[in-house]
Amino acid sequence: MANGLRASLHTPLCDLLGCDVPVLLAGMGGVSRWELAAAVANAGGYGILGMVREAPELIAKEVTALKRATDRSFAVNLIPAATEPRLLDAQISCCLDLGVTAFSFFWDVMPEIVARVKQAGCLVLHQVGTLEAARLAEEAGADVIIAQGIEAGGHVHGRTPAFALAREILDRTELPVVVSGGIATGAGLAAALESKASGVQCGTAFLATEESFAHRYHKSRVVSATGEDTVLTDVFVLNWPAGAAVRVISNSVTDGLNGRFLGHDPENLQREVIAWDGDHPRLRFSTDSPLRTTSGDLEPMALYAGRGVGAILDIPSAAVRLTEMVTNAADLLESSYRTNCEAVS
Repeated sequence: MANGLRASLHTPLCDLLGCDVPVLLAGMGGVSRWELAAAVANAGGYGILGMVREAPELIAKEVTALKRATDRSFAVNLIPAATEPRLLDAQISCCLDLGVTAFSFFWDVMPEIVARVKQAGCLVLHQVGTLEAARLAEEAGADVIIAQGIEAGGHVHGRTPAFALAREILDRTELPVVVSGGIATGAGLAAALESKASGVQCGTAFLATEESFAHRYHKSRVVSATGEDTVLTDVFVLNWPAGAAVRVISNSVTDGLNGRFLGHDPENLQREVIAWDGDHPRLRFSTDSPLRTTSGDLEPMALYAGRGVGAILDIPSAAVRLTEMVTNAADLLESSYRTNCEAVS
């Protein structure tokens, strides 16, 4: 990536995180493995390793591989509120033992968890879906707030559009605020920076890349989908807290809901094995999405995608995706600057 482009988009967040451009890889569970995190980091963005509820042994393997693949900074994404306490403790201990220096947390704010990693000298990025959660994250000691809007793919914690939520948070904090949800192009990055946000976080745009650990079927559905093809539903809830909504590409499961996308009781959902990931069964209505290693009936699984999915038309390398986004954003910001200068003169 040309140094001029990097410089034109450089924000203080880049200095804090140790990246060249303010584009963060979402820590997508299962999908954001070491290959993808390294590819984004090596291209100048910020890699986040998605290790949600993973065993310490896998975390050790992934962190070690990531460190071999890049010398750039990265974070590990965990979801404390959706992880059994003993496993969470083991995950954090493993990360600290491996020299991880930054964590990205999501869902409910757990101050004691933030305090633990802060006391170890780590940076904390906290993704939130509400203004109140942002306040709690800041009080707990978070260094960066990621404002996730309802447009986001995967688990969605709030119901406010991304830019509206970011504006609310920016009005009340001095912390860097990152916009997340429905951003898949340079236009979204440019809009975020013009709104005084410090950067963006992208998930779906990087899910459909060569290095992503998502199954090729999931990637192909992303490329062929539009934003109107996505739905927000809590029917994919097995192995997560009840009522947790996700944005997915519509499939036979969501089509069979007859428009009743929310309000599903996990106790009333059947436990039917539809696929396998190695020796691990994957159930209909579970939060598991199809990965490279998944086999079986993939169509009824949760196919996560944000509202910006319509802008994703191919499956390039992560570096190409990031470079296209940054180039487009730089051009748009330069054009906006020239227009403003002409208006003043």
